[in-house]
Amino acid sequence: MEQTSSIKTANILFVDDEQSILETLKRFMRNSKYQCFYANSGHEALEILEKEVIDVVVSDMKMPEMTGDELLREVSNKYPETIRIVLSAFSEDDLVMNAINEGHIWGFIHKPWNNSELSQAIDQAVFTQQVIAERALLKRTLNQYQSQQKDQFQGFVGNSVCMQFIYNAIEKAAPSNASVMITGESGTGKEVAARALHDLSKRSDAPFIAINCAAIPSELMESEVFGHIKGAFSGAINQRNGAASLANGGTLFLDELSEMDINLQSKLLRFIQTGTFQRVGSSQVETVDIRFICATNRDPIEAINDKKLREDLYYRLNVISLNLPPLRQRENDPFLLAQTFLTKFINMEDKIVVGFSSDAEKLILSYEWPGNVRQLENAIHSTVVMSSGPLITDQCLASALRLRLDELYKTTQNSKPKSVLSEPDNRPNLSVIDRRQAERASQINNAVPVEPLSKIEEQAIKQAINFCDGNVVRAASLLQVSPSTLYRKIQAWEEP
Repeated sequence: MEQTSSIKTANILFVDDEQSILETLKRFMRNSKYQCFYANSGHEALEILEKEVIDVVVSDMKMPEMTGDELLREVSNKYPETIRIVLSAFSEDDLVMNAINEGHIWGFIHKPWNNSELSQAIDQAVFTQQVIAERALLKRTLNQYQSQQKDQFQGFVGNSVCMQFIYNAIEKAAPSNASVMITGESGTGKEVAARALHDLSKRSDAPFIAINCAAIPSELMESEVFGHIKGAFSGAINQRNGAASLANGGTLFLDELSEMDINLQSKLLRFIQTGTFQRVGSSQVETVDIRFICATNRDPIEAINDKKLREDLYYRLNVISLNLPPLRQRENDPFLLAQTFLTKFINMEDKIVVGFSSDAEKLILSYEWPGNVRQLENAIHSTVVMSSGPLITDQCLASALRLRLDELYKTTQNSKPKSVLSEPDNRPNLSVIDRRQAERASQINNAVPVEPLSKIEEQAIKQAINFCDGNVVRAASLLQVSPSTLYRKIQAWEEP
């Protein structure tokens, strides 16, 4: 009875065509903690159910017009979260057991009943109903969340929880004119986020101008941002509009802001504060209306401490913060991205590739991707170009990532992945022949198990069919075999 202490008030409906039975139940339940309702027919019970939220229905089995079995079957269909109990005579046990097996009756109480057993049965039914209701609520909440999930959003691909937060933040921030500071590792999609903020804003019809502060020499940056007049410096043979003029009415995106010369940052701060600027070599003040979005792959506070970023500029721009997660924190997103890039590059390169092997999928999901989405995209492009079969294998991916065989094995075994590029080679200085022998020995000791050719073939065919949405004829065309061959192999797999 410990579980009954946590039971909340519940609504119980008793149904019996004998008024004496109902009166007995009323007296018994008079001091109950539950709200009780009583009906002398199945039809009256259904009327109560339409008006009240009933947690447990306790019904007689044999009643005129509508039997208890018929009533509880309808309750099961209309109110599946309601617990359904039968009050039955011993002679009705076979009928009750059939009803329980069919799933529309939860349990039964024998007539004549023992009051203590009836009380315990009702308490247990209420407890069970609350568990069912909580699970149903959780399921509805989860379904609602999943229905709101986005697999793609304004150039992003991914349905991980952290990316759902990013999508939501972009949607909320986009309509505003407030400045946005985007942080995140290189390759996480900072410019994609900036473009999304612009495209979803009221300025979407106006220009989106992007400047990479790390790609432009410091002596040319002021002209890039503000423009110059003819003769302002050697080589300025014509007047030139800078990003400030070009982005008027729209959005100016300054990528890698911490790479901008610290002295120019003071002019940028004044420009942001006043909306006015002067071209290089000009004394004329121009006014523009611009929304500023900036990004950096460095920690802004570290950049400020290193004198790479003005503190006042950072706090002026950091009205809204957006921190993009690295790919290694994005759950199954790497494989979703890989599939998207695969489709893109097989069309671009006119290659016949239908998907990834299971080991390749495992590698994609377990590798840490230090270069994030940019590295993943380049790796898939490389594998599509170099692949000679219908499936991208883990060995092909490992080659694109410059992973040794032992590193491939460790990565797919969910060990911390290591890249040859980021780990120095500490092996002894052997001769070329000795080194090859050592590498061969390492490959043998760490070899990935080789699968039978028939299994690889089956996997390739199934992935091709899945890629073609179940269209066997189209899959056969991609695999360059006849449809009858595929049908014959499918039939062979299905045979016991």
